[in-house]
Amino acid sequence: MSNNTIFEIKNLVKDFPALRAVDDVSLTIHKGEAVFIVGPSGSGKSTVLRCLNFLEKPTSGEIIFNGSPVGKTERELDAYRAKAGMVFQHFNLFPHLTIKENIMLAPVKNHIMSRSQASKKADELLARIGLADKANAYPMQLSGGQKQRVAIIRALAMEPDVILFDEPTSALDPEMVGEVLNLMKELSREGMTMIVVTHEIGFACEVAHRMVFMDHGKMIACGTPDELVNKSDNPRVKDFFAKVL
Repeated sequence: MSNNTIFEIKNLVKDFPALRAVDDVSLTIHKGEAVFIVGPSGSGKSTVLRCLNFLEKPTSGEIIFNGSPVGKTERELDAYRAKAGMVFQHFNLFPHLTIKENIMLAPVKNHIMSRSQASKKADELLARIGLADKANAYPMQLSGGQKQRVAIIRALAMEPDVILFDEPTSALDPEMVGEVLNLMKELSREGMTMIVVTHEIGFACEVAHRMVFMDHGKMIACGTPDELVNKSDNPRVKDFFAKVL
């Protein structure tokens, strides 16, 4: 394993009753890479991501993060999740906390920053996305695009090694998608390691270093966007991209 490898996923399987949602997926992800997982609905994309975060417990296989197998105790998982941020489809902001409190909560609770450090960091991050004036607002007072950008900087506040994005634009009105994608583009340019499940195939082709195509729980193809979109001789891969691009 090279020292710039951040994730090694080995033979990952996730079974639900009567369904194998993830079927023997193996993948290596390097620091600074943006890896996009694409494929039809129900292909297992989001389940892979949820297994990486242990929101779903893998049935079998191994997940190695920064050279060490991911621990299974709650304490070990908390330490791991502090380094592997997650951005959800539906924002998951706490409705009873202000925007700034939402951003400060995890760094303070995990003893990564003092309250004053977390407050300063939250102010910097809100200014970065042009929402400094929303620090004391509540989530219900923000648009969907604003909420999702706050969810992204909330993950950034933990200073993670990688951010996992689970269909970050699928709950947004079309005119709000751009502001979220622009922030993700910026993060990728700055070298943030990102694993992104998305239906925004044009965006994936523009930003991804590599794309993974999944179907029926299996990883069918992995390569650069050009390799998958223009050069694949796999009929299933060709058919998918012909329909979505």
